[in-house]
Amino acid sequence: MPVYEYQCDECGVVFEARQKFSDAPLTECRECSGSVKKIISQTAFSLKGGGWYQQGYGGGAAAKPAACPSAGATGGCGGCPKAVNE
Repeated sequence: MPVYEYQCDECGVVFEARQKFSDAPLTECRECSGSVKKIISQTAFSLKGGGWYQQGYGGGAAAKPAACPSAGATGGCGGCPKAVNE
């Protein structure tokens, strides 16, 4: 269940409430019974580091990876397991 933050218009207290998506928003402060409004808070979800966007969808021409060290003079990777992925 998501956690929502509310702020009271009367006393200014900020509190959290765990609610279902289908639950109606709270309307009353837990401290003073004043009216509250749902506030948008910073989420804990973030995307960091490399990922699908940088590795294929980031735009621009992607550089061809360096040759496999086991390629030898022929430049081919016939028996190399990396050849399956290229």
